[in-house]
Amino acid sequence: MAFLDVTSVTLDALQHLVPSFEAAFHAHLATWRLDGKPRTARQFTMDNNCPLPTPEDRLLFILAYLKTHALQVVHGRVFGMVQGKANQWIHILLPALLAALRALGDAPARSLTALAQRLGVSEAEAATVVAPLAEEPAHVATVPAATPESPLFAHDGTERRIVRPQDLVEQQLRCGKVTPAFEFG
Repeated sequence: MAFLDVTSVTLDALQHLVPSFEAAFHAHLATWRLDGKPRTARQFTMDNNCPLPTPEDRLLFILAYLKTHALQVVHGRVFGMVQGKANQWIHILLPALLAALRALGDAPARSLTALAQRLGVSEAEAATVVAPLAEEPAHVATVPAATPESPLFAHDGTERRIVRPQDLVEQQLRCGKVTPAFEFG
C-alpha cells in the first residue's frame, strides 16, 4: 500500500510537517496528560512501550485516521493498540496536527473570507472556487402498488408488546437484584 494512498500526503510533505507537528505535540503534552486531564506534576516522557514512538509514527497514525475514517477499534489494531488507547491518541494528535498546520499556514480555511484572504482574491472570486457542483438527482426505486390480492406489507419488529413480570419477586429476579437461590416466605 502506498503512503500517499493511506494519508493523502507525499513523503516530502510529511518530512516538511514533522518538525512543526512534533513541536505542537510536545507543547500540547506540556499542559495536558494523555488521558485528557491537565498536567500538574511530571512532564511528559516517551515510554519504551509506546505504540507510536517516533514523530513520523504519530503523524502517520493521525493522517491515516483522517483519510480512512476507520473505526477506532480497527485503527487501533492496525497500529497495535486497543480501541481506548487509539481514542486517547486521536484526541491528543488532532489538536497537535491542527496547531502544526496553523503554524505552517496550511490549516483549512473555515470561512469564505479566510479562503479569499489566503488565495489573495475577492470573496466573490473565492465563492466561484467553492461553488457546489450540480448534482444529478438520486435514483429512487419504484415500489409496486399494493393490490387486494397482494397487500404491501412492512413488518416492524419493534411494535410488539413486551411481556414483563408483574410479581415483585420475578421483577427482581429478571433485573438481577436478587439471586435465584434466595428463598422468599
